[in-house]
Amino acid sequence: MNESTSKEKILKKIRKALIQKNDSPYASTDYETPVFHPAENSLDLTFAEAFIAIGGQFRFCENLEELSQGLSALMEEHQWKHVYCFEDNLKDILKDMQLSYVDNKTEFSNIDAGITTCEFLVARTGTILMSSAKSSGRKLPAFAPVHVVIASTNQLQYDLSDGLAALQKKYGEKWPSMVTAITGPSRTADIEKTLIIGAHGPKEVYVFLLDSGKS
Repeated sequence: MNESTSKEKILKKIRKALIQKNDSPYASTDYETPVFHPAENSLDLTFAEAFIAIGGQFRFCENLEELSQGLSALMEEHQWKHVYCFEDNLKDILKDMQLSYVDNKTEFSNIDAGITTCEFLVARTGTILMSSAKSSGRKLPAFAPVHVVIASTNQLQYDLSDGLAALQKKYGEKWPSMVTAITGPSRTADIEKTLIIGAHGPKEVYVFLLDSGKS
């Protein structure tokens, strides 16, 4: 009986609330004004500082020659033999640089690193926006133990809302089936609250930022 009475009381309150609608106390809330302070530095510097702070490895390249030198040095330093790349524009760049790569979307057992582009970079949080529209797909950015991202300064957006607005402008009503935000190397503390890097994805993330005004 008590349960029935409690249920009736709840339903009565719901019916009353639906009939007697009150004005929203938050009708004049401002949803347009940015919550965060505007960037004090240039977007590339803001991104670099935020990205490094979350464990990312950042390289700024004024031109393709510096990009080539940086990639070559990185591959030689780590002795990578199986660097995967699926995007045609990147493969052309790697060919011009005489850097070897693997284009095999079915065999990932010996992968050392994966090289991809991205959609946009979010400067305030050091975030990389990726989507399934890229030829690198869903698997390479998540499966590679080291993720190397090649981006240009014209892909920089200040905040996540700016990045999403840029995606909306780019794709309109036909968004990719997956959009993901990568903020630093993969990390988890689910196991006994111990921080583990690389448990569910890349343990290292590099961003080579190419100056679009000089490339």
